Amino acid sequence: MLKVMGSSGTSAYPTPPPSPAPGGQDTGPALNTSSSDPNAMPSSSSGADAMSRPRGGSSSTNPQKHEVSIFMAATESFSKRNTNCTIQESLERFAPLMADSRKAGYPVRAYISVALGCPFEGPDTDPHRVADLAVKLLEMGADEISVADTTGMGTAPRTRRLLQTLREAGVLNEDLALHFHDTFGQALVNTLISLEHGIRTFDSAVGGLGGCPYSPGATGNVSTEDLVYMIHSLGADTGVDMDEVSRIGDWITREIGKENSSSSGKATMARLRRETDQ
Repeated sequence: MLKVMGSSGTSAYPTPPPSPAPGGQDTGPALNTSSSDPNAMPSSSSGADAMSRPRGGSSSTNPQKHEVSIFMAATESFSKRNTNCTIQESLERFAPLMADSRKAGYPVRAYISVALGCPFEGPDTDPHRVADLAVKLLEMGADEISVADTTGMGTAPRTRRLLQTLREAGVLNEDLALHFHDTFGQALVNTLISLEHGIRTFDSAVGGLGGCPYSPGATGNVSTEDLVYMIHSLGADTGVDMDEVSRIGDWITREIGKENSSSSGKATMARLRRETDQ
């Protein structure tokens, strides 16, 4: 997970537009955090209370900085193949898990897969469904929503439309992360669209590693090296050392016998080797 920060005391490029205040727009129906499961732990708060509580719990309740991640899909076909349940069943299963996590002081990160295209239902995933799920997950107590282009089918127009739909549903930029795969070479383009929209958290993988067994042909995440190089070129900061992350990407891809798909990482390593040889 990569955070985009400001540079030299200034705000990160580009300046994010203001997010709508919670409750300023219709965010759709709230999902009750109670559960019919007799083993479920009832939540002490829901809806707006859950969305406005302190993020991540206190250091006293979570000294080891554990985090819980939950995964669901924006289409029924992918949900059934990836997690063997419907979308509604996913939400019902999450309720007791999220309640337990909150009691333990563990932050919860929720992923919405195939938000910009599904291998079984095509590239036109309904952005309103994604927004509805994001709102429900936040109301259940998620601290952050990672919206995932699992297939890499996302394009600039569809990414822009999805982000606008999320905003109209009342989802704040600071509650979102974007998770792009680079199957069609659009991950950096979609990242730039997201930056212009005000998103500041992105998932990535060194060397562009990753993939999904239920998305045939899908490549890995956008490479951390390419993402860092682009963001730094815009005058923003990430706190990531480009040389060091390139060394890590080079090392791990060689260790596991996978191709390093990061153009910036490979170019950086070529420079570092030249400098070593001089």
